[in-house]
Amino acid sequence: MLDKAPNKKLSDLLDRFGAALAAGDIDSAVGCFQEDCYWRDLVTFTWNIKTMEGRDKVRDMLISQLAKIKPSNWSIARGEDANENDGLLEGWISFETEVARGFGHIRLKGGRIWTLLTTMVELKGHEEPAGFTRPMGAKHGHGKNRPTWKEEREKETAELGFKTQPHTLIIGGGQGGIALGARLRQLGVPTIIVEKNERAGDSWRKRYKSLCLHDPVWYDHLPYIDFPRNWPVFSPKDKIGDWLEMYTKVMELNYWSSTEARSATYDDKKKEWTVIVRRDGKDITLKPKQLVLATGQSGKANMPKFKGMENFKGDQHHSSKHPGPDAYAGKRAVVIGSNNSAHDIAAALWEAGADVTMVQRSTTHISRSDTLMEIGLGSLYSEKAVQGGMTTAKADLVFASLPYKILHEFQIPAYAEMKKRDAEFYKGLEKAGFMLDWGDDDSGLFMKYLRRGSGYYIDVGASDLIIDGSIKLKSGVEVKEIKEHSVLLSDGSELPADLIVYATGYGSMNGWAADLISRDVADKVGKCWGLGSNTTKDPGPWEGELRNMWKPTQQEALWFHGGNLHQSRHYSQFLSLQLKARHEGIETPVYGLQQVHHKG
Repeated sequence: MLDKAPNKKLSDLLDRFGAALAAGDIDSAVGCFQEDCYWRDLVTFTWNIKTMEGRDKVRDMLISQLAKIKPSNWSIARGEDANENDGLLEGWISFETEVARGFGHIRLKGGRIWTLLTTMVELKGHEEPAGFTRPMGAKHGHGKNRPTWKEEREKETAELGFKTQPHTLIIGGGQGGIALGARLRQLGVPTIIVEKNERAGDSWRKRYKSLCLHDPVWYDHLPYIDFPRNWPVFSPKDKIGDWLEMYTKVMELNYWSSTEARSATYDDKKKEWTVIVRRDGKDITLKPKQLVLATGQSGKANMPKFKGMENFKGDQHHSSKHPGPDAYAGKRAVVIGSNNSAHDIAAALWEAGADVTMVQRSTTHISRSDTLMEIGLGSLYSEKAVQGGMTTAKADLVFASLPYKILHEFQIPAYAEMKKRDAEFYKGLEKAGFMLDWGDDDSGLFMKYLRRGSGYYIDVGASDLIIDGSIKLKSGVEVKEIKEHSVLLSDGSELPADLIVYATGYGSMNGWAADLISRDVADKVGKCWGLGSNTTKDPGPWEGELRNMWKPTQQEALWFHGGNLHQSRHYSQFLSLQLKARHEGIETPVYGLQQVHHKG
């Protein structure tokens, strides 16, 4: 009986909460939350990705949304049990709204809700055909002139974009566009993915040859098809490129490769886009209702403007254009920057026989890969976690259940342990002159990723080359001038150079909107990414969620989708359901549309 006590406590709370919501008694519903509370909603209540922080914000949301959403059937999720440790009770829950089924996670303190995560699983009447409802595929029986599966696919491919129009157009056919396209395919939303490269996966294949995933395989599955159990922990770029190409084909995506998006305009009266794309040397006009920019979380390459760049006699390029190290054996290479790409490229150049110097202009956070995998991700994304019963879907939701406002509090002790465990490693880096940081509040790599998308390196070997001097280091300096055969630094030193790689990062994703649509629309939408944490490169005010990602924007029918493989997988679910609802004409009353405080 004792082991069921947590279930009884949670069930009683859910009954009380559900009854208050059903009765429209907002005060009683809000009374189920403690004062210091967080309700993170992924689409179900807000038709947005929104975190309500504190009782007043919960009350405001319910006043706006409760009568429209009509929630019901709150219960502990089937097959799950609540658990209680040190006064914190938590469990998995299920519920419904008038139009959807939901799943979530809850934490109680003192019998009241501390954190609540509510996520949309499916739209009623528009469920994905799976399990008992999976399609038959081959047509049994008989009939004259019946088309085969292959003929039906060929007909769809020939007609979509010409005789019929896509409901959703995705610009960008990397991991984000592919994951979202797969979700929309299963939901029956006519979709075209436009990709400028020749083949799916080329966005990986065409990068420098030492590139690999720095995240482990358990973190990187795509929707519907997991990597095989013998897939390597860290995927080399060409292998992940081949996987994306295979996935695109077997998931039957309408993928237009070698196609460039030229322009896009939105008709407020017709509620549709006019998008001009160039394919096979011809301009094609598409008329989608919804437009998704899946052009990569990093946005446009940030190419610096240094005095004298036009005079340089050697090779110079942004890291995104780096061809690899093979042509630079015996050459003098200067890598400007000190984040992931800078380290990867510098190490590969050293391996190929180049003389390499890294120019570090500002501090960088470094986590050793093995330590990060064990301490940072091991409880959710590892073989040990899988053997303990953790699924990818549950791991995603556990992570999503921690509100961004307090996420750094959970990260700080993890990175303190990493600093302690790898003390000798960090001592060696500092002795070499490398300028380290742990984030503005010692919360480490992942908060830096969310806040600014830069400023870190996951060490897979390059740091040892800096420690022993194989990769030379100039830190705490700025580039003063690029000369014909050298880089002049602010301390007066000069680095001879045959090659300069500018590993200087990327701008905001709305830069793509400026190019494709207009600067006015880009400014109307505002900056993408970042939380408004008032930390370095993440100006306030506080947003509570990543700006403009996977949710409605100030430009009607324009969406942004990007991030790492984990985010492409996880958030494609919620973006696809928002798009499906609009495709079906389901009411989507958006609460808390993000205000614009920064244009880029």
